[in-house]
Amino acid sequence: MAFGIADLSIVPMRREQSERSEMVSQILFGELYEISEVAEKWVYVKLLHDGYEGWIDRKMCKPVSDEYAEKYRTDVPVLTTEVFNIITKEGDYGNKLIVSGSVLPFLEADSRKLLIGEDVYTMVTRPKDVGIDSLRELIIEYALMYYNTPYLWGGRSPYGIDCSGLAQIVYRIAGIDLPRDASQQVNCGQNFSFVEEALPGDLAFFGDDAGAITHVGILWEQNRIIHASGRVRVDKIDHQGIFNEELKRYTHNLKVIKRVIND
Repeated sequence: MAFGIADLSIVPMRREQSERSEMVSQILFGELYEISEVAEKWVYVKLLHDGYEGWIDRKMCKPVSDEYAEKYRTDVPVLTTEVFNIITKEGDYGNKLIVSGSVLPFLEADSRKLLIGEDVYTMVTRPKDVGIDSLRELIIEYALMYYNTPYLWGGRSPYGIDCSGLAQIVYRIAGIDLPRDASQQVNCGQNFSFVEEALPGDLAFFGDDAGAITHVGILWEQNRIIHASGRVRVDKIDHQGIFNEELKRYTHNLKVIKRVIND
């Protein structure tokens, strides 16, 4: 099995071998993937942390050794928590800007050096001390960090994000792995039927009349929800669904509430 790693801030993952093809997700800096097929200009990959698959531009693919991949698998991942972070690469020009949720493989606490394949990077941005004891409060803080981020189908970054990408990346930064799509995320955790039973950080799922799950958001206090719809926004939610006060109507029909956090 061959492996690769993202050495760019964001690598688009597409459904087909074309720049015009649908972007199904994004690989962030430091995320490891398996390489299952290599074409002339494209590479078919599978992300290590969530099993998501798609095509990436071959020019954006950085192969790593099996030995590196094995050590990566056993290492405890360190993720960036700032919206934007600066790193430098030894022997390269200038700085690189990476986004929240990026992985810093083999980060050394003192020197702040990390290893991407054989390349040595240094973390310039100093991580902040969040100073929050509650995991639920932490998830809400991370979710609000993306407030006003524009909606982007397949996006997982502060430059653009979709609803399930927001839920996944926020939980991932907080140390909890979720699948990529809302239709997969709904299978996680414990079911709740009523908004009144929910706690901050629980996930609410919405769907169409046929029962398909089409949307997800992160519940906050006082019947509010943080979700990506046009942009990352905060709206009211009740037993019927999400009520958009700007539009003066319900925009999403509530199907189920799931608790993934074990209190």
